[in-house]
Amino acid sequence: MTPERNPTVLLLGTLDTKGKEYAYLRERIRERGVDVLLVDAGILGEPLTEPDVTRQEVAAAGGADVEALAEARDRSAAIEAMSRGAAEVVLRLHAEGRFDAIGALGGTGGTALATHAMQRLPIGEPKLMVSTAASGNTQRYFGPVDVTMMYSVVDIAGLNSILTGILGNAAGSLVGMATTPVSPPGERKPLIVASMFGVTTPCVTVARERLEELGYEVIVFHQVGLGGQSLEEVVKAGGVAGVLDVTPGGLVDDIGGGIWPEGPERVETAGRLGVPQIVSLGGLDFVTIGPPDPLPARFAGRTLYIHDNVLAATRPTPEESREVAAVLARKLNAATGPTVLYVPLRGVSLLSTTGAVLADAEADEALFSGLRELVDEARVEVHEVDAEINDPQFALAMANRLHELIAG
Repeated sequence: MTPERNPTVLLLGTLDTKGKEYAYLRERIRERGVDVLLVDAGILGEPLTEPDVTRQEVAAAGGADVEALAEARDRSAAIEAMSRGAAEVVLRLHAEGRFDAIGALGGTGGTALATHAMQRLPIGEPKLMVSTAASGNTQRYFGPVDVTMMYSVVDIAGLNSILTGILGNAAGSLVGMATTPVSPPGERKPLIVASMFGVTTPCVTVARERLEELGYEVIVFHQVGLGGQSLEEVVKAGGVAGVLDVTPGGLVDDIGGGIWPEGPERVETAGRLGVPQIVSLGGLDFVTIGPPDPLPARFAGRTLYIHDNVLAATRPTPEESREVAAVLARKLNAATGPTVLYVPLRGVSLLSTTGAVLADAEADEALFSGLRELVDEARVEVHEVDAEINDPQFALAMANRLHELIAG
């Protein structure tokens, strides 16, 4: 919070359809001694409550004219234009230090619009979305950043005894977010980000503890859902000294049709920015396929690892493993900074060591030989180690080498 002003919550929404609900939320926030900055992103009817930033200003920030959008009666185009403008307005107000937390209310359209702006804000900036869509798959709304979703239970279509209770909770949450003092940073340590699945936890734990002994702060990203993309976002934001990418396993889901694909930027940001990186092969031995019953037809006949009643995995075929090797090699070869690949020849996770449920020597060899053929060792330092990925000595070797890269 900026010392010379009162704590402030920015509320962003469509005041033509949800103006009364926003007015109610604004009053509940003000009752607690916190100011509100209300931004209108509606286009159809007149705003039902007075905004601080008008829809004309929002549309102009997105390169559009609000009257033209209203006349066109194209809801999709209007949401796209107002989303663009709202994001620019929110970023400008954030840069000016005008608010301490952001909140919004909406159905699917309002949620898409507001969270588009929220995703542009830094991780750690408080963000609360009260939404009818919070009961389903919310991944596309919060992306790789820390948007908090609150389920509205009922539609945001008129004040009633249920919705007013939800909005009261939202007001309390936003007030708490806006008024909680930021913890003092203390001693700043060089930052390392790392990737981990449960099946590579022993490796990452040993490496993390060693790096902490060497004076680093280590942040670990769980590679489920958007974990890999969140890691890339943190690297992109700057201030990261090194990357310990033990577990780029989602690359397999991109190729094998799993439920947690990593996206095109995975294992690219550090290389593009020249950040020292250690990369291994954790999790490249399974495709995550979601609930095993019913089993998708494309996985019929394959060996399954049943994690629980909502998650199962299967081994990628040798052909898929060769394709993964090609993708990873291309990404590593493009790196502009120090890049080291560690290959654990006795298993790339707990699931594929000798005797484990997904052990497959042919798929292993397809992955390893593909990397041998395609990784440019003039650009990438490669270590093939006769150990499984969770061997403590393998983990220590990666940690110590990353420290050497950063120190160098």
